[in-house]
Amino acid sequence: MTALPAYADSAQPGTALLRDMVGFQGQIAFLHMNVPGMVLAVVRNGESIVVGYGERADGAGEPDGDTVIRVGSISKAFAGQVLASLAADGTVRLSDRLQDRLGWPNAVVPKKDGREITLLDLATHGSGLPREVALERDPQRPDFVSREMYKAALKDQELLFAPGTGLHYSNYAFDLLGEALSNSAGKPYSQLLQERVFAPAGLKDTAVRLNDAQKARLFQGHAPDGKAYPLTDVSDMQAAASGLFSTANDMVRWLKWHLDRFGRNDAETRTLDHATYRVRDGLDPVSGLDESGHMDAMGLGWVVMNPQGTRPLILQKAGGRQGTLSYIAFSPARGVGVFISINKFDFAAGTAMPAFANELISQLAPR
Repeated sequence: MTALPAYADSAQPGTALLRDMVGFQGQIAFLHMNVPGMVLAVVRNGESIVVGYGERADGAGEPDGDTVIRVGSISKAFAGQVLASLAADGTVRLSDRLQDRLGWPNAVVPKKDGREITLLDLATHGSGLPREVALERDPQRPDFVSREMYKAALKDQELLFAPGTGLHYSNYAFDLLGEALSNSAGKPYSQLLQERVFAPAGLKDTAVRLNDAQKARLFQGHAPDGKAYPLTDVSDMQAAASGLFSTANDMVRWLKWHLDRFGRNDAETRTLDHATYRVRDGLDPVSGLDESGHMDAMGLGWVVMNPQGTRPLILQKAGGRQGTLSYIAFSPARGVGVFISINKFDFAAGTAMPAFANELISQLAPR
């Protein structure tokens, strides 16, 4: 086991205490999960650590703060922040219709019971769209969905429920959200990410596309049978739902941006991003949002878990793609955040991982 500080925080006495509090618990969790590798990042009151366990890739050393991780659907929380930023400066409104923002000539966005899909519906999984686009995929690239496929799918798409009346987890919705935000700002979605999220938080290794140096630091994902997954690309159209790579060090930087509770820089964006928009009570259906803890409400891509016992209010998001499972969670009022990632698709480990992180936040949250 190797403990690696995310910054030069190791000189601070509090960081040594944080490492001592977290490192052993992380080791126990790693051994129970029985996965090839795990990386754990913790932020508490401005101090941070990153700890690696096991192997980054087959035959390699431990993962560390610079290990490049495919974070999957955590990308949705990044998309929510882009939306919050564009709403904060007036480029869009949360209530804008997708029909008006998508920018596809001749495309007709479906509606149901007189209700139309808004940007807020997309960002909270309340659009009524199914989880995935139901079109035949290329067998050579089964994960790849093109813009043309989405345009074709919208022609005959039926909604599962009237927008805003229920919640159903949807990659489809977030892919369309990324396209609508790009069109609204007149810039590629990747550029919006850089300007609206990566630069303000100081992220250095978070990207949709990897260079060769980043590929050499990849957290190698594994199938349930232990076989290593090859690295494959997704389309630009999928970046908002599940396309991002990042590192534990960047997740620490991003958590610190979120935990800057009284900071003036980006204050409006942070306020919009952390707000609760859809409370579970009265919504029907509610589907696909409880895997990492009971969803009490939805923010802009964030699952909101209300305080319970010693656990504070938490905003969280999980993600999985190509043999990696990751989870990020933080308590805005308590100054505590956790990021954790494992490199094997394992159902039991995937359930234990967020449970461990949520309990860790409960232990570390200042009373």
